[in-house]
Parts: sequence; structure tokens; C-alpha cells
Amino acid sequence: MSIYDFTVLDANHNPVSLSKYQGKVLLIVNTATHCGYTPQYEGLEKLYEKYHDQGLEVLDFPCNQFLGQAPGSEAEIVSFCQSNFGVKFPTFAKIRVNGKGTEPLFAYLKANAPTEKQVEPCPLRRLFRKFVCPSTRIKWNFTKFIIDRNGEIQGRHEPAVTPAELDPIIAGRL
Repeated sequence: MSIYDFTVLDANHNPVSLSKYQGKVLLIVNTATHCGYTPQYEGLEKLYEKYHDQGLEVLDFPCNQFLGQAPGSEAEIVSFCQSNFGVKFPTFAKIRVNGKGTEPLFAYLKANAPTEKQVEPCPLRRLFRKFVCPSTRIKWNFTKFIIDRNGEIQGRHEPAVTPAELDPIIAGRL
């Protein structure tokens, strides 16, 4: 299985195969419009503008799972992001990132991504989730995953890591 095997829904609920991004560097983020980290949209857009022509794609997945911080429809979210932060990168349908109904893409990312410390994914996670392996749960909105041009997950970065801090990492992948 690879990242390119997934199909997700865009903001209009049309299916989008991630194979369309093959050969690109991806920054996949679960976001929210009413969160303390919402201003990171500005930094995400700056990265997108700076590196899009070199092959970067930022993929925005709104998530209302954390204290209802992504209210409204997808159309309202897109409008908010465009009018407040000038966002031009694609926004997808709202998703769940933890628990029942987790978006399969995010289940895959969580299970296979090294953390900021580049810890290898734990092979015993399914059997001994609470006792052997660190948690794979996404803690909050604006968790970021970097995927290289070959579809390999290069890192998982927690919400407090800003887009500006990811700039050298992304530049190194392009």
C-alpha cells in the first residue's frame, strides 16, 4: 500500500485519487478555522506560494473533531481560508482523524509516519497499543505530514511546529 492508493473527497465531495500528486512533495495537514493554530494557514500559504512551482502541494483536511473548531460546511471553510489567508491550495472534505470513522488516509499516515524524532513505526502497535508503542493518535488540529516525491512519509510534525520551521525540511525534499 502507498499514499497513492488512496482516494479522498474534495471540498465538493468529488473523489480525488492521490495518484494525481505522484512525483510531488506533499504537506498533508488536518486543520480548523476556529483554533489557536488557525493563523498557521498564512504560513502554509507562504510555503505553497514559495515552493508550488518546484513541486510542493499542500493538502488541507478540515477536522471538526477537536472541540468543534471547524464548524460550517466545506464551502464556508474554503471561503474563510481564501478571504482571511489568501489560501490557494486545495481544501478537501471534513474528516475524522481519530477513533471510529477515521479517514483511511489518516489511519495510514498515523500508522506509518516517523515522529519528529524520526522513531520508526511500531510493528506491535495493533497487539499492544497501550503498553508497548507510543500513541499514534493525533492530538490536535494542524498536525502535519510530509511526503516525499516517491510517496514515502518523511515525518509527522505536531501542531506547535510552524510552517516556517518546516521550510528547510521541505526545501530539502524538492
